[in-house]
Amino acid sequence: MDNYKYLMIVEWVKDNIAEKGLKPGDRFLTEKQLCEIHNVSRQTVRQALMLLESENVIVRMRGSGTYVGSRSRTSPSLAVKGNVGVISTYFSDYIFPHIVTGIESVLGSAGCTMQLAITHDQVYEETQALESMLANGVKGLIVEPSKSALPNPNKELYARLERENIPLVFFNAKYTWSKCPCVAMDDEAAGRIVTDYLFDCGHRDIAGIFALDDIQGHKRYSGFMESCLAHGVTAAERNVMWFSNAGNEDMFSFMADKLVKLAYGRTAVVCYNDKLAVKLLKIFRENCIKVPEDISVVGIDDSHYASICEVPLTTVHHPQKKLGEAAAQLLLEMMGKHSGTREDMLFVPELVVRDSVLDMKLPKKG
Repeated sequence: MDNYKYLMIVEWVKDNIAEKGLKPGDRFLTEKQLCEIHNVSRQTVRQALMLLESENVIVRMRGSGTYVGSRSRTSPSLAVKGNVGVISTYFSDYIFPHIVTGIESVLGSAGCTMQLAITHDQVYEETQALESMLANGVKGLIVEPSKSALPNPNKELYARLERENIPLVFFNAKYTWSKCPCVAMDDEAAGRIVTDYLFDCGHRDIAGIFALDDIQGHKRYSGFMESCLAHGVTAAERNVMWFSNAGNEDMFSFMADKLVKLAYGRTAVVCYNDKLAVKLLKIFRENCIKVPEDISVVGIDDSHYASICEVPLTTVHHPQKKLGEAAAQLLLEMMGKHSGTREDMLFVPELVVRDSVLDMKLPKKG
């Protein structure tokens, strides 16, 4: 009977949300409260919450709590009609279509129309997008910043949003000077988790490659360094290479020699994201370096590349659609002037283990 207790909690949670008329974005009970109500262990409650989260009935945010997810219909009293602007660095590739789909599904349910602009991670294109959306009278904005780690000339446009009381939510990253909330994966934790896993597999000489022009790159580097220092590797920063995330797509072809040199004497490489990791796999193959036999490679984001590339990647899962849904739900709260957290919302990263890491603690075959 104990094996089915978590399923009883799942049904109870669904009934509780419906009976109380809770709406997407409303705060829900904590793990501790659910344990007390049902007189069960935390493990049982977590098993129930994992299933509920997979069905989008609830959304868990690191450091913030548990919220009602998008499976619950928005009540008419919360519907907020209007034109909402969404500015993304990219759309047609990687994790971006799923994020935007999540945003669109929640906005559509609330009766909002969505105006989408793509910046290609270029600051001037962000300027044009902001100006256009202000001219079109948007009621709220959801923005992924361009080159978020660099000085940005659009501060005055963002200040205008504040003066005109136009709510703003950032996603994936935000400018360090902004007080507006951001919905993102915990990038620092992501960098730490993949690096910890390499240490757990017996690796010590670990290199890292990170983006210098966005905050995500800095945070993932920070997590990488935290893990290295925690494992007594004090000179890890000497094994780090930086690159421009908005650089030319052919840049890695020109950097191939440096990347191969970085791999010499190392047993593993932490990559800024899966896209970079896939490029690195290609460069290693062209230089007769076998993955994972000669060197292990890990990515971050669990994009579609990670499972279909030549060596399926060990990586960290990015919430993608759920992140988009959470960003849209938070904006709707702000647009409707409903109470709710306006702090940053961070999704807890989860490690996805595939074939790109050699466990050096296991005996060698043959």
